[in-house]
Amino acid sequence: MSANGPRPASGRAWLGYLAVGLVAIACYYLIPRQGVGVAARVVMYCLTSTSAAAVVLWAALRHRAGPRAPWLLLGLSQVVYSIADCTFYIHHYLLGLTGFPSPADAFYLGHYPLTVAALLLFIGRRTPGRDLQSALDASVLAVVAAMLSWLYLIGPRARLDQPLLVTVTSVAFPVMDLAMLAVALRLVMGTGKRSGSFALLAANLLAILTADTLYVVQQLNGTYHAGNFLDAIWLGGNLALGAAALHPTMAAVAEPTPAREHVLGPGRIAALCAAALTAPAMLVVQHATGRFRDVPVIAAACAMLFVLVIARLAGLVADQRRLAITDGLTGLHTRRFFVAQLPIEVERARRAGGSVAVLIADVDRFKAINDGHGHPVGDQVLIEIAHRLRRAARAGDVVARYGGEEFALLVPGASPAELAGIAHRLRESVAGSPIAATDAVWIPATVSVGAACYPEHGGDPAEVIAAADRSLYAAKVSGRDRAVVGAPRPDCDPAMVDHLCRVADLVDLRLAAPHHSHAVGRWARLLAGELGHDERGIRVAGLAGRLRDIGKIVIPDTVLDKPTALDPDEWRLMRQHPDYGFRLADTIPGFFPVAQTIRQHHERYDGSGYPHGLAGNAIRWEARLVAVCDVWAALLRDRPHRPALTGQEARDVLRSGRGTLFDPDVVDLFLDLHADGRIDSPDLGRVGG
Repeated sequence: MSANGPRPASGRAWLGYLAVGLVAIACYYLIPRQGVGVAARVVMYCLTSTSAAAVVLWAALRHRAGPRAPWLLLGLSQVVYSIADCTFYIHHYLLGLTGFPSPADAFYLGHYPLTVAALLLFIGRRTPGRDLQSALDASVLAVVAAMLSWLYLIGPRARLDQPLLVTVTSVAFPVMDLAMLAVALRLVMGTGKRSGSFALLAANLLAILTADTLYVVQQLNGTYHAGNFLDAIWLGGNLALGAAALHPTMAAVAEPTPAREHVLGPGRIAALCAAALTAPAMLVVQHATGRFRDVPVIAAACAMLFVLVIARLAGLVADQRRLAITDGLTGLHTRRFFVAQLPIEVERARRAGGSVAVLIADVDRFKAINDGHGHPVGDQVLIEIAHRLRRAARAGDVVARYGGEEFALLVPGASPAELAGIAHRLRESVAGSPIAATDAVWIPATVSVGAACYPEHGGDPAEVIAAADRSLYAAKVSGRDRAVVGAPRPDCDPAMVDHLCRVADLVDLRLAAPHHSHAVGRWARLLAGELGHDERGIRVAGLAGRLRDIGKIVIPDTVLDKPTALDPDEWRLMRQHPDYGFRLADTIPGFFPVAQTIRQHHERYDGSGYPHGLAGNAIRWEARLVAVCDVWAALLRDRPHRPALTGQEARDVLRSGRGTLFDPDVVDLFLDLHADGRIDSPDLGRVGG
């Protein structure tokens, strides 16, 4: 006896049972049909049928290594079936009662639900997850079988002039057979081991369905008589069921199996093609014979087959896409999917004024794990790290295997302030406990994490990835098992920045507003410092203020100096200058925050600005500062359509736009600084008042 209990039977018991059963069937046909031979035939038939029920129940009760419920249901189904056999043959042979329907028919019909329930349990056990493709394939064959059954079995029987009870009972048999066939097809076409026991169970189902179908055909033709060759098929099916329960692989029939990749082999393709063409072929047959009947049924079958074939094709496409974007080892997304998804998320964040984070994690000293324990252990480590990273991610985040031992996480909506927390959560999820590579090998593993965020650290997907890579490198060189956020970019080329400053000065001269770009830059730096931002933020705000109008270099003088209101086309051109300025500034490596601030400095707090209609905190804080400074400078200079405002008038304009056009906190701070005399004039010589 094993630790899990006794085996279902010895290795050859099923063969012995089949051999004895086949001898019994032969004896059944050799026994004379007269005199005591009649009773002997009844006894032989009933014993053979009942033996299958006894064997299945006995094997199911002895079976302790796996689920017994499916086999118990099959045993109960066979008990009901054997009761039906005994009732039928006693009535028919011994009592001479040959009417239809008979009490035996109630038992025959009663065994179907039990069999269907058992098969459904087998399906659920063998394929714990979804197996849509097998279900679709089985449905195609089941639809064709249902159509043929209606055309040649159910329909003709239902149209006979006979009592209602006879009609209902005679139609119930093929209907029940169809239900059992549909479930049997799903079982046979699904995943799971094709063991010897499984093959015997399939043989049982095939024999019962074949004999039942021939029985209905013979009933329609008036050729059926008890004891003909159909008895051998029914009894053979019963023996196959008993042998399946006795087979050593009985437990394997209900063993769960991982979902396998469906490969449409030649046999399955041929079966599906033949099935799909059967319904049109029936129309051709009816056209050739000139006997059109049940055309709506055939048309419905054609429609259902069309839908099922389209669904099957859609499933194949979905499977191919899933394979293309899923890493075979870890089950995570592939780098290809990650790289394709990042631009989509960046564009979505750009339209909404939001952000998106990229984190790259690299397994520390992974080569030492492979060299010291072997590649299979290394693979187990990667699988477990992938599992831990997936658990640490939020729903909706994209987790991908980015390289050999690199992983990447895409976090839509993550702000720069959240990056450090997310990065440390990923690092701690891996380092929290050793990884059980095998029962005897536990390996401590850590990851270094680099993080970056759009638009804070890069203005396009490539820049964000580059920033995350720089951060990962910084984490590695600082000792590993670290998380670094937004590692500094390489220093900007001073010559290129100086060139843009000269462009800004040229624009000031064209606008007859010399030194205004210098003033806006000074004020923006002052505001940023007063708000407590670091040196980097102060520098970005100051440079963006200094260069805010460089995009106007491409605007014609006729538009810039027009003394009257701009027409719609001219205004449309003028509204493009923030984008032009962005493009000029973004040509400098590492200059994206400045470029993005230039692009947004005409956005308004209530969303009424341009070029993208951003609102509130969706506008960069630097741009909200530059917007107030820019308007203040514009109010204090003469314009073609109005003279310069006084200091009080300019203050009133800012107050009127507080909370609508401008960030209220920035307006309050600016006016307080102005009142304290810390906002100098654009001409550098006096305090604006």
